[in-house]
Amino acid sequence: MQWWKVTLLGVGLAALFGLGIIVGHFAIPKKDEPTSSPLQDLDQELLGTVMSQLDANRIQENLRWFKFDPAPFPTVNPGGTILFSARRSEENLTGEQGDPEVVQPYAAYKPRISGPCSSCPLMSSPIWTPKESQQLSPPTNPSRVQGELRTTWAQPEPDRVPTRLQQFLRLLCTSSRHHVLAGLALPQFPVTRGAPGLTSSLCLLSNLRGPVAPAAWQGALGCQYRLGPGFLDSGRFPPDSQVNVTVHNRVELRNSSNVLGVIRGAVEPDRYVLYGNHRDSWVHGAVDPSSGTAVLLEISRVLGTLVKKGKWRPRRSVVFASWGAEEFGLIGSTEFTEEFFTKLQERAVAYINVDIAVFIHVGATGRGLPGDPAQSVIFSAAKQVPAPENSALTVYDRWLRHSNRSSPAHGVIPSLGSLGSGSDYAAFLHFLGITSMDIAYTYDRSKTSARIYPTYHTAFDTFQYVERFLDPGFISHQAVARTAANALLRLSDSLLLPLNVSDYSETLRSFLQAAQDTLGPLLTQPGISLGPLVSAVGRFEQAAAALHQRIETLKNNPSDPLKVRMVNDQLMLLERAFLNPRAFPEKYYYSHVLWAPRTSSVPTFPGLANACEEASKTPHDPEAWAKVRKQLSIAVMAVEGAAATLEPVA
Repeated sequence: MQWWKVTLLGVGLAALFGLGIIVGHFAIPKKDEPTSSPLQDLDQELLGTVMSQLDANRIQENLRWFKFDPAPFPTVNPGGTILFSARRSEENLTGEQGDPEVVQPYAAYKPRISGPCSSCPLMSSPIWTPKESQQLSPPTNPSRVQGELRTTWAQPEPDRVPTRLQQFLRLLCTSSRHHVLAGLALPQFPVTRGAPGLTSSLCLLSNLRGPVAPAAWQGALGCQYRLGPGFLDSGRFPPDSQVNVTVHNRVELRNSSNVLGVIRGAVEPDRYVLYGNHRDSWVHGAVDPSSGTAVLLEISRVLGTLVKKGKWRPRRSVVFASWGAEEFGLIGSTEFTEEFFTKLQERAVAYINVDIAVFIHVGATGRGLPGDPAQSVIFSAAKQVPAPENSALTVYDRWLRHSNRSSPAHGVIPSLGSLGSGSDYAAFLHFLGITSMDIAYTYDRSKTSARIYPTYHTAFDTFQYVERFLDPGFISHQAVARTAANALLRLSDSLLLPLNVSDYSETLRSFLQAAQDTLGPLLTQPGISLGPLVSAVGRFEQAAAALHQRIETLKNNPSDPLKVRMVNDQLMLLERAFLNPRAFPEKYYYSHVLWAPRTSSVPTFPGLANACEEASKTPHDPEAWAKVRKQLSIAVMAVEGAAATLEPVA
């Protein structure tokens, strides 16, 4: 054989061999990658494995790992002599409060105080809102109060914690003036971090004069609460004494970062299930937010280990987020939603938030939207998690016992708290229209009206407090981790998204019924009919029922990936259909027609309810009724659009 033929044959064989290696590299599944299929679905066995590997001891060590190592309020007489000075810091009861790294209480965003508001008479009320102001005689507009220092208080907390930790008072100085901060005109904010402390507050409040506060306003400091202004004639201070407030804040720009981790999806990497918790805290922050961070770290450890071992990869991408600067106004998560607005609106399936994982060792609950499609996800997850205090029960069973409601479709079910703007879910829900939920272990609402845990935002919020009082053994933290991870896997791995759109039919029907029963008689006066809204709700109910039937059919024969994708997109985008950025022009970030803030007591579409409440005050004002018609049109458009989202593609 000629030499050139041998050479050519060798080159050809080498090329074939190389091609074989390349084909094999891409065609043969890698050892560290699980095989994927367009029909990949939730694996119940893997779900059980994940929940069993979520370790309470590791969550405890996560929390232990974080290092948990505030201007005075003097009272002066008219001549300026200091008669009494409040504590400059919280009392060092357990050792952690004296740590040199503890930031002393201060008023975030509060401009420097000087002039007429720096020395003022003292008045008293609960958390100051327009509703409370109307109970005063005469009613007071809080936006027009000037030259008064107003002290506010909270409700008694459960008795599991030391009595002296039960009340943490807040002071605010209200004014109609506006101040410029970083180039923005801002109203003068409440002093939410400038508390004078329990002992000092008791000294001031027990000497306050004026009318006795209403029964609902009486607190738990052991004295009779009065409204002020000024002090008792026979009290510790001269009656005309004033409280001097000085704020030495500086306007500074500081960097804050979001930390993200992504597990790329195997089948639908362009669909995102997000799980988030903020990282910043006011002081030690063992509960808020580090209890949630400890849970996040444990869930990411278990799922990350499965990925590294090649035993699992989600169908959809999972995004873990540690948000920065939440305490300063949800800055981290809000900036994230603004920067990736288009991508998130097109691709985000859901957002799970775990901020304060455990309020108290009593019973689990989820916060979402009652009647929202995500309700079924939270309930399904809770039914698979043993209750930490009684393994014979599930988290769902305990939840049902402590807080429940009656559902026309499902009977008696656990009550879901509402999602307002108190944590990082706010921008995802109200701004982007992404299905959201918040999961925590919290109070038995049948036994207490407590809103928050006693050491909230104080130097007493420490690891020792959590370990000793809040959750010994960290078994409630483990229950939250299991519930949140279960919900996360259901959303990331299910072939068909487990969102029950028929639950929204119940919500819309209840909203319509409330509007008919309460607002109907009022609307007849200007000749406004709810007929279009009745038709829209009926159309939505039909569309939701029809989509449910198509989903059941598709479950039996899910062989067409495009049909699966189409239905999932309908489920994912339903929440977006209720957005209208022009519905509430005075509330920039609130666009959700169903869940925007409602000042009216009527449990219906908030824009319609609020507009009707205002119109009832000026029944002969045509502009007021024009706003009612506008809000009714917005509600009808939203419901019609949502129904169209669920209907089959033509």
